[in-house]
Amino acid sequence: MPRIAVILPAAGQSSRFRDKEKKVFATLDGRAVWLRAAEAFVNRDDVVQTLVVVAPGDMETFKTRYGAHLGLLGVEVVAGGSERFESVANALARVRDDVELVAVHDAARPCVTASMIDDVFTAAAKTGAALLAVPVGDTVKRGDSSGKVEATVPRAGLWLAQTPQVFRRDWLVEAYARRGELGRDVTDDAQLIEAAGRAVYLVTGGSTNVKITTREDLALAEAVLKSRPAPKVARPIHPFDDDVKW
Repeated sequence: MPRIAVILPAAGQSSRFRDKEKKVFATLDGRAVWLRAAEAFVNRDDVVQTLVVVAPGDMETFKTRYGAHLGLLGVEVVAGGSERFESVANALARVRDDVELVAVHDAARPCVTASMIDDVFTAAAKTGAALLAVPVGDTVKRGDSSGKVEATVPRAGLWLAQTPQVFRRDWLVEAYARRGELGRDVTDDAQLIEAAGRAVYLVTGGSTNVKITTREDLALAEAVLKSRPAPKVARPIHPFDDDVKW
């Protein structure tokens, strides 16, 4: 696998979370949401750099609260901008020269699995650009400003984008350099790469790859984590175990 850097944007305002804490700092089954997202990547052999992007106003508190975790996990902290694309651009400027692929993963998606990451990393290594997504399963309605249905939209071929979104580093750097001409209404990094004329490939993610937006999402994410098998812990070998020959 190529060498990969992971960028975790965590500088948003969390306006819909409606809590004194921002959603990425909320506690999820004992650990902060952003920390659970980071832990999915930091011990992988193909990930050589992990960067979390924090709002400048949160920087001091973040380093004080999570300094020990940052040092232990080798996570770098980057000051964010006024919008998400500025935050990612700030982190992109700090990516190591030997990195070949850059993955952008929402710090508010703490339930991504190793197999999902494997699949999207493999696809990006082959194609240059890939993202996790899930096919739309529900009927889709388009409404007007009053809430009246204007049309039922055929759902065939429609997907809901998730993260990680993974790209060749040179493609992402080029697309960010051209962002002014590619359009300011771009909503995610994959759309920016598309606007630059690159093909982006869909990799099936899962409904359990929950993004925390509201307090209800936090409860859902906790249920997802609790439903998964506990990680196996190797039993220490004791010299008097009957099944061990000495």
